[in-house]
Amino acid sequence: MNIQPPSLEVLLVEDDPGDVELTLAALERSRLKINLYVINEGEEVLPYLNRQGQYAKAVAPNLILLDLNLPGLSGLEILSLIKNNQRLKIIPVIVLANSEADAEVTESYNLGASCYVQKPTGIEEFNTLVKLIDSFWLNAVKLPRLDN
Repeated sequence: MNIQPPSLEVLLVEDDPGDVELTLAALERSRLKINLYVINEGEEVLPYLNRQGQYAKAVAPNLILLDLNLPGLSGLEILSLIKNNQRLKIIPVIVLANSEADAEVTESYNLGASCYVQKPTGIEEFNTLVKLIDSFWLNAVKLPRLDN
């Protein structure tokens, strides 16, 4: 008997259209059904997660991929808001950043990041990173589901 796994809901918070396209293309190769939702601006993340305004019908994510360099609210501010919210804090957040600065890495973990990953610069390296995320976070790990 072949049981199809339920779909996984992934929120990508990323303002770079190229990184969005690379992530989407790499996740499409997954064996799992992954629904990727994209937010481009920091101020839109909490309304999305709280289903406010235009996001009233938003689907709760099982996993968040969070860029730190965003217009408006920074990724670190968003991470802090998510992890200080009783309902949202169970969602694993993977921080994707261009920096390897120790202070930024430490701050991300102090704020509750599930992991901190430096964004690769090349297409092949980026595809490898997304495959690793897919393999571990979307295949090996049992992710929480928010009460809707």
